[in-house]
Amino acid sequence: MKVLMINSVCGFGSTGRICTDLSDVLMENGYEVKIAYGRGNALKKYQKISYRIGNNLGVKINGLKARLFDNEGFNAKTATRKFLQWADSFNPDILHLHNLHGYYINVELLFNWIKSRPNMKVIWTLHDCWAFTGHCSHFDFAGCEKYKTQCYNCSQKCEYPKTLLFDRSSKNYLEKKRSFLGVKNLEIITPSNWLKEKVESSFLKEYKVTTINNGIDLSVFKPTESKFKERQGLQDKKIVLGIASVWTKRKGFYDFIALSKILPNEYKIVLVSVNKKQLKLLPKEILGIEKTNGINELVEIYSSSYVFVNPSLEETMGLTTVEALACGTPVIVYNKTAVPEVPNEKSGIVLKENNPKAILDALGKLNINSEDCIARAKEFDKKIKYKEYLSVYEG
Repeated sequence: MKVLMINSVCGFGSTGRICTDLSDVLMENGYEVKIAYGRGNALKKYQKISYRIGNNLGVKINGLKARLFDNEGFNAKTATRKFLQWADSFNPDILHLHNLHGYYINVELLFNWIKSRPNMKVIWTLHDCWAFTGHCSHFDFAGCEKYKTQCYNCSQKCEYPKTLLFDRSSKNYLEKKRSFLGVKNLEIITPSNWLKEKVESSFLKEYKVTTINNGIDLSVFKPTESKFKERQGLQDKKIVLGIASVWTKRKGFYDFIALSKILPNEYKIVLVSVNKKQLKLLPKEILGIEKTNGINELVEIYSSSYVFVNPSLEETMGLTTVEALACGTPVIVYNKTAVPEVPNEKSGIVLKENNPKAILDALGKLNINSEDCIARAKEFDKKIKYKEYLSVYEG
């Protein structure tokens, strides 16, 4: 059986690693796999099975067009046609779609090609909400529900994929709906029940939707001996840890600053992945780290922390929360979007109110042992999750 995956990246970032990890599992089970991607370079290990859609210049040009005309997903025609000729020659039995945004592919041409191959099984893993909106990839923070009927007058023009001039959200919505509907043998996968519910209230509700959580490597994320506290001079502190790929208001950056002003002296907030501008905004009560020296140091930081706090207001799953649990660290999370699905009552606290004072109150009630955290994380073992994907492939 031949499998073709399509994603914005190959081997990097969360979605890129999902593609390559899944390709390993598929090849171990006798599948022939190719990964088509649109941005950057594939990891060296996967270059023989990968196909680059377009090039760096094309991504920049398509990004500029989207910035001017609000038409992300409807550019890149030449690169897409060339790719589809290659895809015809590969002749996949199964097509597995991932992120189709990122200024690299034309979704209208892609889905016309998909519909011309009615016997091909199609799986689409949604990592965000872009597929069923007229513009944005997330809308919960904005309190918008236009996606249920039809997008228009988008309040998030300045959010990714950012546009400067036109609001094409209504037309984008209708064109996506026309392109994405009517595909035989298509099943949608979501990493959380929250996102599954959103899909089922969108125009994609005609398709079967299955939840398969993102998984982590438990041979890497596990309780690990750490000298992080000694290196930072924090031996007498209880570390309150926050990690985000990009810190924004939605991710709770300013909530941590507010928390630092009311936190007792026995605690120390540590934020990982802050940028240089954000470092200047942090009070002395917060230790900011721009980046870690790889996964091993990240695991050490998780393992040395008293608690991991995820005050994000917008997540489609919350994988950093799982990573913390796997390292034996209890979690405190806001009751927003998909994050509350990660901890159970033995491994974390889901706050009733989403504010720094509620975090402070929860710290005083925290009484969770590491064994229960690790047990919960085992339910997100990537080996288990990829077996769930295999059942979809073979179903």
